[in-house]
Amino acid sequence: MPFLKPDPTFYPSPRDAAEAPPETLAYVAAFSRSADRPDAIAVLDTDEASDRYGQVVGWTDLPNVSDELHHFGWNACSSALCPYAPHPHVERRYLVVPGLRSSRIYIIDIKGDPRAPTIVKTLEPEELAKRAGYSRPHTVHCGPEGLYVSALGGADGNEGPGGVAILDHNSFEVLGRWEVDRGDQYLAYDLWWHIAHDVAVTSEWGTPSMIEDGIVPELLLNRKYGHRLHFWDLRRRRNVQTVDLGDQYQMPLELRPAHDPTKQYGFVGVVVSVEDLSASVWLWYKDGKEFAVKRVIDIPAEPAETDDLPPALQPFGAVPPLVTDIDLSVDDRFLYVSAWGTGELLQYDVSDPFEPRKVGSVHLGGVVRRTAHPAAPDLPLAGGPQMVEVSRDGKRVYVSNSLYGAWDDQFYPDGVGAWVAKLDVDTELGGLVPDGRFFPHGDDFRGLRVHQTRLQGGDASSDSYCYP
Repeated sequence: MPFLKPDPTFYPSPRDAAEAPPETLAYVAAFSRSADRPDAIAVLDTDEASDRYGQVVGWTDLPNVSDELHHFGWNACSSALCPYAPHPHVERRYLVVPGLRSSRIYIIDIKGDPRAPTIVKTLEPEELAKRAGYSRPHTVHCGPEGLYVSALGGADGNEGPGGVAILDHNSFEVLGRWEVDRGDQYLAYDLWWHIAHDVAVTSEWGTPSMIEDGIVPELLLNRKYGHRLHFWDLRRRRNVQTVDLGDQYQMPLELRPAHDPTKQYGFVGVVVSVEDLSASVWLWYKDGKEFAVKRVIDIPAEPAETDDLPPALQPFGAVPPLVTDIDLSVDDRFLYVSAWGTGELLQYDVSDPFEPRKVGSVHLGGVVRRTAHPAAPDLPLAGGPQMVEVSRDGKRVYVSNSLYGAWDDQFYPDGVGAWVAKLDVDTELGGLVPDGRFFPHGDDFRGLRVHQTRLQGGDASSDSYCYP
């Protein structure tokens, strides 16, 4: 889609992006757990001057059922300004929206009416399978050479290996499998990179049968879920190093590399330790010619009465924090950590990435606490801060409360509901405060659960930059 000059939402550096105007809309993946109706993209008004601020102002209903929308991304972003980008004049116009359960990928155009985006193309699961050999598409990242889509499963009913497919920027056709040499990598989850150093990083969750019906206790206790990071030559598409965190640290999921392209470090959240139910955040960093890792944040489990716990947790007498998402502000100063089990969003000052310093915390929901939002103080909340997204200027943080359908049911068997909250950030000293005017919840989402949020114009987990 030719454009005469670079898209104004593209920024050459994170420093420039931090000066971007506030977002006025947010897009939220909403899915039907019962699959009795199609999933949808909900559009939220985030313009504080709007009379509909904090409300759902638009929908894009999908034509099929059982997609289970989860993560999604933009077709293009600031990486298009990299000096070697072959597509510098693409627009940030399309949302690329995979169905994690169906393996279908929707291309949704926001340009005509951003409050009523339209589906312009659908990639059926057979196309992903035939051309790339994958299923269960998950993370979408806009790269300079194309769209990178991580996938958890293999094709034609095969459990794996999971990996990364490349889509064309313009046609959205599946070009093929990204990996030339994957080594012994088999499990997959997230993908991101140090784009100026030609380094990609991938993490591990599980194969389709390990996740789609909920967490499998026998597999978890036998340490069968993922526990490694893989480092790749981004250009050569080869696995060049694998780092094992230790098999007690199950499920290293979201990858958040430094936005500063001169840096080679990043953070990954680990869902649970099978030794004490704690969660952790790890730092990866360049140590000489290779990457090393260090556990820099530990979040302990919280003791609880057996009667207050769901059956899955009663044998343990405690609530695990379950760190299921993290996000790094564009200026690389604050790391946000979602503890979905205990219902807490934690904020750390990571100016020194080796020594994070906790500076803020907000409780919402939680397996036991059920902390209410200030806008509805009599409404106990299920779920907890799960997907977290940070505005480009770092002043606003958005959280939604569903993890993944089958997993919601295990940890919140009485129902997880649906809510999205916005938190205002003290960017000088640290600290978080829920915005009492922004709390869409319940029937606002028409009975659908809510997962990832994308901010109009880009956000802290969408763009990569080639200039410091």
